[in-house]
Amino acid sequence: MAARAAAGNATPGDAGAQNLSAALAAGAVGTVGAAGAEWLQLLAAAGDPSPSPSPSPPAGSPAPPPPDPASQFVQPSWRVALWSLAYGAVVAVAVLGNLTVIWIVLAHKRMRTVTNYFLVNLAFSDASVAALNTPVNFVYALHGEWYFGAGFCRFQNFFPISAVFASICSMTAIAVHRYMAITDPLKPRLSATATKIVIGGIWILAFLLAFPQCLYSKTKVMPGRTLCYVQWPEGPKQHFTYHMVVIVLVYCFPLLVMGATYTAVGVTLWGGEIPGDTCDKYHEQLKAKRKVVKMMIIVVMTFAICWLPYHIYFILTAIYQQLNRWKYIQQVYLASFWLAMSSTMYNPIIYCCLNKRFRAGFKRAFRWCPLVRVSSCDDLELGAARLRPARHSSLYAVTRLESVTAALGPGDTGDASGRERRAALGARGAGRSR
Repeated sequence: MAARAAAGNATPGDAGAQNLSAALAAGAVGTVGAAGAEWLQLLAAAGDPSPSPSPSPPAGSPAPPPPDPASQFVQPSWRVALWSLAYGAVVAVAVLGNLTVIWIVLAHKRMRTVTNYFLVNLAFSDASVAALNTPVNFVYALHGEWYFGAGFCRFQNFFPISAVFASICSMTAIAVHRYMAITDPLKPRLSATATKIVIGGIWILAFLLAFPQCLYSKTKVMPGRTLCYVQWPEGPKQHFTYHMVVIVLVYCFPLLVMGATYTAVGVTLWGGEIPGDTCDKYHEQLKAKRKVVKMMIIVVMTFAICWLPYHIYFILTAIYQQLNRWKYIQQVYLASFWLAMSSTMYNPIIYCCLNKRFRAGFKRAFRWCPLVRVSSCDDLELGAARLRPARHSSLYAVTRLESVTAALGPGDTGDASGRERRAALGARGAGRSR
C-alpha cells in the first residue's frame, strides 16, 4: 500500500510516523472487509520508528539486507492450523445453517410470514458474509498478500459493510414489526409485497453506505507482493469519521431502537394483557408471542456481543496508534474478527433451539442423518396453513356463537342440548381458526 511505498523514501527516524499516517489514510484502521486486516502488513512495512544504531559494514563489503519487519507477524504452523480450523468451522456452520433457514421459509407456505421474510434476508446476509468475506480476510491477515485481483478488492471492501447493514436493519425491522403487532394489534399488518419493498429499501441504503469503500478501493503491486486498500482523499481523519458513522449506523443506533422497542414489547407481554385479545386461547397466544420475542432478543444480544470487541479494537488502535506495533496485536485482531464473523453462525442454532417450527424444518432438512428422526408432529408443524385467516380476532368467535344461537330462534325447543353443543362447537372452531 501507500505506507509500504513511503517506507522506501523515508529516513529511519521518521519512517514509522510517515507510514503509520499513510496506513491510516489508506483505510488501515478500517471497517468490515479486507481493509480491516490490511493494517497488519502496512505497519509491518513501517518498522520501528526509532531503531537502535548499528555499526557500519566494513568498506568494500556488501550492505546487509534490511531486516524484514513483517517477520513480527509470521506465525508458527500450528497456530495457523488452529486459526484455520476456527475460521473454517464458522464458514461451514454459517453457510449451511443459513441456507437451511432460507429453504425452510421459502419451501413451506406456513413459514412465509412477515417476520420470517426478514429472517430470510438476515440469513442471506450472514451466509454471504461468511462465504465471501471471512475466508478472504483471514488469508489476507495471515499472508499480507492480495491474491484476488482488483475487482474483488473493490467488492471485498464494499459488500461486507452492505451485508452487515442489511443484517442489523432486518433485525430492527423485526423489532418494529413486533412492537406494532403487539402494542397495537388492531392496526393493519405489513403485507408480503410491502415486506419485500422494505427489504429492497434496506439493501439500497446498505449499498449507498458502503459505496465510498468501493469508490476509493485500490490495489498496488509492490516488490514481492500485491496489496488491497482504501485510499481516502483527505487522509486518516476522513477515514476515522467514516468509520465512526458506520459504527453508529450498523451498531449503535439500531441497537438503541431495538432496545426501546423490545422494552415496550416486554412491558406489554409480561406486564399486562394484550389489548383487544379476550378469547379463550389468550394464554396460549401470549405464550407463543413471548417465545418469539425471547428468540429475537437473544439474536440481537448475540449480535451485539460478537461485534462489540471488533468495533472497540479499531477505535482504540486509531486513537492509540502505538498499539499497532504491539507484539500480539495480530492475535487480538484475529480473535476479534473471528468473534464478529461467528455471529453469522449462531442464528440458525438459536432458531432451531427456541422455535419448534424451525426445529421441525431442520429435522426435515437433515433427515438423511442417522441420528435425526422426523415425527408426525414435525410434519404437522410445517403443514399447510389453516384455512381461515390468522387475523380473525376474538370478536369473530363471539359473532359466530351469536349467529348460531339466533338461527335456533326463541321458539325452537327441539333437542336443545344438541343444538347447544353444535353452537359451542361452532364457536370452538372459530377460535381454532385463529
